[in-house]
Amino acid sequence: MSTRTHEILREVMLQEIKTAKEKLGKEMVILGHHYQRDEVIQFADFRGDSLRLARLAAETDARFILFCGVHFMAETADILTAPEQTVILPDPKAGCSMADMVNRDELEEAWELLIDTYGDPPFPITYVNSSAEVKAFVGQHGGMTVTSSNAERIMAYALRERKRIFFLPDQHLGRNTAYRLGIPLEAMKVYNPREMRIEGGEAREDTKVILWKGHCSVHQRFDPVHVRKMREEHPGIRVIVHPECKFETVQEADESGSTEYIIKAIERAPAGTKWAIGTEHNLVYRLAKEHPEQEIYSLNPIVCACYTMNRIDLPHLHESVMNVLNGERKNVIRVPEEIASWAKVAIERMLRLG
Repeated sequence: MSTRTHEILREVMLQEIKTAKEKLGKEMVILGHHYQRDEVIQFADFRGDSLRLARLAAETDARFILFCGVHFMAETADILTAPEQTVILPDPKAGCSMADMVNRDELEEAWELLIDTYGDPPFPITYVNSSAEVKAFVGQHGGMTVTSSNAERIMAYALRERKRIFFLPDQHLGRNTAYRLGIPLEAMKVYNPREMRIEGGEAREDTKVILWKGHCSVHQRFDPVHVRKMREEHPGIRVIVHPECKFETVQEADESGSTEYIIKAIERAPAGTKWAIGTEHNLVYRLAKEHPEQEIYSLNPIVCACYTMNRIDLPHLHESVMNVLNGERKNVIRVPEEIASWAKVAIERMLRLG
């Protein structure tokens, strides 16, 4: 296909999406996660992180919700929205490597081992970046979900309720949060699901947090050496990273916080300031474009964008919008009721704590 033909097709898709949105009006909303590409997020009625978008969708009267994100996000939207609302994921292959690092069977095995090892059940906490089945398991066992924004508050509550926390699937968010609460590294253990064992020697009574051995494939690639290199090349630069980054990277940075925290930090920063941001590239480059009064760099320019998130591209969005317009129901995400009900319990427990 020639470049010119490609440009023409692109313009046709852009115009057809715009026209379809106008025809559908409030019947359809498009949700765009912060990590989406610009060609997609320009059509988003709402931008945000996964939980915020799911909650916003539940507050609308839209019959059709196109979630431009990944699979677990669409599941959360289906759990929180009304039965008459239909959640659509433009590409059902848009998954999440972190969420895929834990499943229900592995979790059952780990749970039995932890009770055998420590004598009593820990408080289970799952990051919202997990499947509906994992959320349901946590809900059934008295636990709750957590976001990168409220992780510290939820973890502090959990430690008042039980002796130990079982945090999954992102070990880095769990470790960074626990450390901020004053829990030393030696009081944390890592559960390895492949080997079905707790790493780090014998179980200790003073263990406070057991971390599932999972991670974000994008954030794990930001290293302390990238922080030091940025400081050498750009004197006076401030480094801000997501708490899904490694412990050592977070310790080297000036600040760490959720996606919303990073966005707000850049929005309120004075003109002329310099920033290196350790998070997904689409967001970093968007912030640089929206804030030309500042110098904004990716902490590691060669780290690729989130591959699975980027499966949602203009052709997939166009196809989904046109399907809705033409009355076709494709790529619908439905969580079975027995799973959705317990997953919702885990989410609502978190929301009650703010």
